[in-house]
Amino acid sequence: MVFGAKRMKQESMKDYPDKMTPEQARTFRDDVLNIVSKIPRGRVTTYGHIAALAGWPSHSRMVGRTLRYTPGAEKLPCHRVVNKEGRTAPGWSRQRPLLEEEGVCFKANGHVDMSRHLWEIFL
Repeated sequence: MVFGAKRMKQESMKDYPDKMTPEQARTFRDDVLNIVSKIPRGRVTTYGHIAALAGWPSHSRMVGRTLRYTPGAEKLPCHRVVNKEGRTAPGWSRQRPLLEEEGVCFKANGHVDMSRHLWEIFL
C-alpha cells in the first residue's frame, strides 16, 4: 500500500513540522487523511503509525493536529486513532462510545485493548 509521494528526508535535516516545505505539508496532510479513511471498523491505529506510514515517523503530534484542524476530517473515522498506549483523545467524550459501538474493547484502565484491536499495515 503506497500513500502519495512518500517523502523521506535526509538524515541531516531536523525532523520538525516547521522544516516541512509547503508541498511536503500538503502531501503529509493528504497521506494522513487517506490512511485514516482506510482504518477498518472495530480496529484502531496510532498517531505514530500513521506518521510513519506518511513518511514522517516522528510527527505523531502533527497527525493529531491534521485531524483536528483539516476541514472535512470529521467525516473520516478519526475516532479510530489513539495514542500508542491505547488512550483516547483528551476532551473528546464521544470517542470511546463510537469505538464501543464498533465492538472495540477497553481494559480496566480505560485504554483500548491494543492486543485485540490494533490495525497495523506495513509498506
